[in-house]
Amino acid sequence: MKSLVDLAQVIRTKNAGPFELTIDIIFKDRETYERIKKNNSLNASVIAKLYGVPEEDILSAIYFDPACAFKATMKRQIPCGAFGERDIYGAQQHAPLLGLLVEWGDCDAADP
Repeated sequence: MKSLVDLAQVIRTKNAGPFELTIDIIFKDRETYERIKKNNSLNASVIAKLYGVPEEDILSAIYFDPACAFKATMKRQIPCGAFGERDIYGAQQHAPLLGLLVEWGDCDAADP
């Protein structure tokens, strides 16, 4: 297992309209990205568990090869701007990702 924080260059969230939130995880290099993708270390199930939502609330969870990124879009629990909503831009929702350990698989001799 490896910490996502150690593997990613960018971990962020943002609004995808008033009812959805997008997660972007951009990896430091192609090798790391390909290894995460090969192990399917990130997927809708992982995101749902991490955020404590039903998997049906994860609208998409994809690996985006051109950017060496994983992207997920999920339903917002409270619509943007609604009473009780505390993050109108959706930019403060990445915290659960910061403690995530991802499958890394068997390490080669060259891997630390």
